[in-house]
Amino acid sequence: KYTKFSIFYYWINSLGQNTSVYSRLENVVIPSGKENTTATISYDHRIMALENIFSTGTYYCEVKWNNMQKMGKGVFVLARGTGYVETSYGWEILVTLTALLAALSITATALLLWKRK
Repeated sequence: KYTKFSIFYYWINSLGQNTSVYSRLENVVIPSGKENTTATISYDHRIMALENIFSTGTYYCEVKWNNMQKMGKGVFVLARGTGYVETSYGWEILVTLTALLAALSITATALLLWKRK
């Protein structure tokens, strides 16, 4: 009775609205000698290109058979319009430090020459 089941993939947006992504019906054949044993089968589903930045939300997988259902914990997906841009201040720090050291060097040299006279 557990060999026929449905798999549903859906997401819930920030407003709590449920949107279906994909669903399919499965019929698993039980090999001889494996009856009345617990089995685990993995099913992967990839969400290719997200439609837009409004696709942000928590994505869930749910399996239903007969009068039972099991739901996954969900995966939160943050969609951005421009993609992920890592902020790096490496060049700014290097230029600032170089300019500061150059200014201190010029000031120290000027003070030494002024004191020498």
